[in-house]
Amino acid sequence: MSNTSKRYTAELKQDAVALAPSSDKTVTEVARDLGVSPEGLRGWVKQAKVDRDEGPAGALTSAEREGIAQLRRKVRELEKTVDILGKATAFFAQDKMR
Repeated sequence: MSNTSKRYTAELKQDAVALAPSSDKTVTEVARDLGVSPEGLRGWVKQAKVDRDEGPAGALTSAEREGIAQLRRKVRELEKTVDILGKATAFFAQDKMR
């Protein structure tokens, strides 16, 4: 994935998702009018369906995805803490043996 991807506001995404199915234009045309990629708009529409419980079985809602991201951040933080504590324990154990 490119590092040059744009960030869009939640409001723009919400408006785009509402406009896509209600317009007489194709998703590609709606995306072009809004200045977003057609693939991005399709992804937003798909995720909105999942969030409304209209998606495929087992698909994660936005809230579930955010919860997983938060848990991953917390795990990384805890792994760093454990590493630091392990090094500190080894340091003090070595110091005590002197």
